[in-house]
Amino acid sequence: MEPILELCGLTKVYPGGLKALDDVDLTIRKGEIFALLGPNGAGKTTLIGAVCGLVRPSGGTICAFGLDMAQDWRKARARIGLVPQELSTDMFEPVIRAVSYSRGLFGLAPDPARIEEILRSLSLWEKRDERIMALSGGMKRRVLIAKALAHEPDLLFLDEPTAGVDVELRKGMWAIIDEMRARGVTIILTTHYIEEAEEMADRVGIIRNGKIIAVDEKDALMAKLGRTEAHITLAEPLAALPEAIATYPVELEQGGTSLRYRGGDGTGKGKAEVAELTKALTRAGIDYTGIETRESSLEDIFVSLLGEDA
Repeated sequence: MEPILELCGLTKVYPGGLKALDDVDLTIRKGEIFALLGPNGAGKTTLIGAVCGLVRPSGGTICAFGLDMAQDWRKARARIGLVPQELSTDMFEPVIRAVSYSRGLFGLAPDPARIEEILRSLSLWEKRDERIMALSGGMKRRVLIAKALAHEPDLLFLDEPTAGVDVELRKGMWAIIDEMRARGVTIILTTHYIEEAEEMADRVGIIRNGKIIAVDEKDALMAKLGRTEAHITLAEPLAALPEAIATYPVELEQGGTSLRYRGGDGTGKGKAEVAELTKALTRAGIDYTGIETRESSLEDIFVSLLGEDA
């Protein structure tokens, strides 16, 4: 798939020596949703700021749409939208005026029909004449998205777009993001809600201490780094593991009344091995009354990777 953004050796060192970005290489493909995950202070917002012209890199290159942003910054930036983490907008402005002004900032001619389309898609049309300060937190965040979409960007950064909104509004945001992707917008998303990345992202990158420590297709990452856990409730307690199942990654729990399986690490074959385990139990004459199986979530993998990198 065609790259829309390429970061090569991107570095940012702040006065005092804090290295916020450490030789970051990253390629974003056209039309994808890319989730950038990391703890507070990992470098997510600095990376976004470097691409959007809010932070001056200390080293490395940024190419967007095939343009070197050090040479063609204005041309490239005109095709990039940003929904910032902070609600930094003119609270006294009516919604429609604020969104229309954002379009003009990028030198585009007024287009009332396009502004109406954006506001309607975000359920803001009925609020168009209200001052932003009078809106709920979720609606204010929608205004930020509308402002970012006003100049029709090809690449959109969403920095914690659902922070501070309730679950229902968060799900509404997911639907909006999905609609934007359907229109061909490439989206880079940072979030503390890892279920958002699991729900929407095509690929996932994990950053810590300014370094990218993993990048992969979401499903491939979960298959490669995930594991399977199974809890098998036994009909009769066992004093020790029988030889027939001793080769499996299992251990007795709860006084020998249950078996816990943990395996499939990095192979994606945990479910198949659990099936083999249950057959081995049957062949050995060991009866069981229940089995619960759980696959690693993206959050499990995220926590595990950060733990290993600590």
